[in-house]
Amino acid sequence: MRPSPHHARRARGLLGALLTSLVSLAALLTTAPVAQADTTICETFGTTTIQGRYVVQNNRWGTSATQCITATDSGFRIAQADGSVPTNGAPKSYPSLYNGCHYTNCSPGTNLPAQLSTISTAPSSISFNYVNNAVYDAAYDIWLDPTPRTDGVNRTEIMIWFNKVGSIQPIGSPVGNTNVGGRDWQVWSGNNGTNDVLSFVAPSAITSWNFDVMDFARQAVSRGLAQNSWYLTSVQAGFEPWQNGAGLAVTSFSSTVNKGSSGGPGTPGGSTACKVAYATTVWQGGFTADVTLTNTGAAPVSGWKLAFTLPSGQRITNAWNANLSGSSGAVTASNVSHNSELAAGGQATFGLQGTSSGTFTKPSAFSLNGTACTTA
Repeated sequence: MRPSPHHARRARGLLGALLTSLVSLAALLTTAPVAQADTTICETFGTTTIQGRYVVQNNRWGTSATQCITATDSGFRIAQADGSVPTNGAPKSYPSLYNGCHYTNCSPGTNLPAQLSTISTAPSSISFNYVNNAVYDAAYDIWLDPTPRTDGVNRTEIMIWFNKVGSIQPIGSPVGNTNVGGRDWQVWSGNNGTNDVLSFVAPSAITSWNFDVMDFARQAVSRGLAQNSWYLTSVQAGFEPWQNGAGLAVTSFSSTVNKGSSGGPGTPGGSTACKVAYATTVWQGGFTADVTLTNTGAAPVSGWKLAFTLPSGQRITNAWNANLSGSSGAVTASNVSHNSELAAGGQATFGLQGTSSGTFTKPSAFSLNGTACTTA
C-alpha cells in the first residue's frame, strides 16, 4: 500500500531525527572521554592502575578471610572485608593506593624515589568515606629510606591517622603533641621490629585535606628519624581494618612531587655548618628565648630552616623575626624576608615567647637545613 503524504512526512521526520541523533552520538563518542569501568580485586596482593598514575592495591596480609576492593576513577572502596583480628595486634590488611614504589611495583610516571634535599614541595590531597560498623584507622603513609630502594620495607614510616575507630593505637607510645600543616596532632613513636614508625594522630576525624608531605618529612628529620640525604620512596593512602571495613573508601587522591636544585627538609639544600645560642629568661609558667643562628661554614646559605624539639610542657605562643611550623614538640623556625641570607660567618637572630610547666630545660639539639648544629 502506498503511504499517504502525512505518513510519508512522518516517516521522513522520524528518519531525520534518527540521523540527527546518530550524528550527535558519534560526535559525543569522538569528543567525550570514555568512562573507566570499576575494577574489583579480590587477590591477596592484587593491583590495578587508575588515572594512569596511581596504583591501587588490595594488600591483604594479616588474615585468610576474603577481602575485595573496587578501584574507581578517583580512588577505591572496600567491597568485602570478612573476619576480624585482635585489636591489640596488627591490622588484617592495608588496602590503599600510592604514588611511588612498593615492593618493586612502581606507579606509572612516578619520580620517586627522590632525595629529600632535592624536593621543593610534595603537595597531596585526600578524601575519605567512613563507616560505623568497623574497627579501623584511615592512614596516609610516607616512606623514607637512606637509599633509593624500591624493593621492600624502608627505614622510617610516617603515618598520618586521619581517623580511628575502636580500641586501637599506633605503634610505640605517645611522645607529645605538635602542630603540622596548621593542624594539631598527638605524636607517637616506636618500632615494629622492622622499621621505625612516627605517627601523627588527629584528635577528631578528618574527611578531606590538602597538605604538603614535606611538612611531615621535616618532622622526621627534626626528631632524628631521617636525614636530608634520605629518599622519599612512596606515599600511600588507605585503611588498616581490624574488624569488618566494607564501605570504607578513598573518594579522591592526588600526589605530586616537585623537584628542584634545592629543597627538602633543609630548603634550600647544600652543605652547612652552624652554631646555635639559645638564651632564655624564665619565670613561673612562662619563658622567652633569644635565638642566634650562626653560619660557621665556608659557603653562604640562602634561606634557612632551623629544626628543634621543645621539651615536654613547653608551648610557643609568639615569635618574631622567624616563621614557625609547630608550637610544641617538634618545631621548625624558618627565615623571613629580611634575614633569609646567611653569609659565611653571618648570623640571624629571632625570638620566642611561650608557656611552660614543670622544670624548665632548653632544647637539646638543633639542625640547620637538615644538618646538626653545635650549641654555644
